[in-house]
Amino acid sequence: MDKSSLVFWLTLIGTLCWVGCFWWMHRISSKQNALLDQLHAQGKRIEKLSKIEHDLIKEVHPQVGEIKDGMEAMVAAVKENTESNSPSSKNK
Repeated sequence: MDKSSLVFWLTLIGTLCWVGCFWWMHRISSKQNALLDQLHAQGKRIEKLSKIEHDLIKEVHPQVGEIKDGMEAMVAAVKENTESNSPSSKNK
């Protein structure tokens, strides 16, 4: 095998390696793009659900405050009622 034949075969092998490497990188890139598209879609869905949840909480929040105020009034009334009906207050 002479020198020019060796150079030809090494060049051909190098070129085939570049083709294989390019194909491999293209394949990896395609998979990454598909994964990024899925993550983007998932992020959009999470953002949409978060907005809906935020709107629901905003809608319910004033009602929670009203319920809490009502419960505090109820607790005060129950305490007042139990204090007036306790056996020690009847003996006085």
